[in-house]
Amino acid sequence: MFVSIQELEAAINYWRNQSPASGDALQLCAEASALAKPYAMMIVQGSARIPLDVLDEAALSALKVFLAR
Repeated sequence: MFVSIQELEAAINYWRNQSPASGDALQLCAEASALAKPYAMMIVQGSARIPLDVLDEAALSALKVFLAR
């Protein structure tokens, strides 16, 4: 199974709405941060989708919660 860059972006935005960035540095919540890493790699590599098995546990968990909502 794969996740598209659009799905990752939507999941990041979902988590940002659930828990807005905080502090002087406007740090992302843990879920958005975990999803931002593979999202950034996809942008750098020009990938439209990636296999789910390349996501770490935190990113996969955040994505699953987003998809199950």
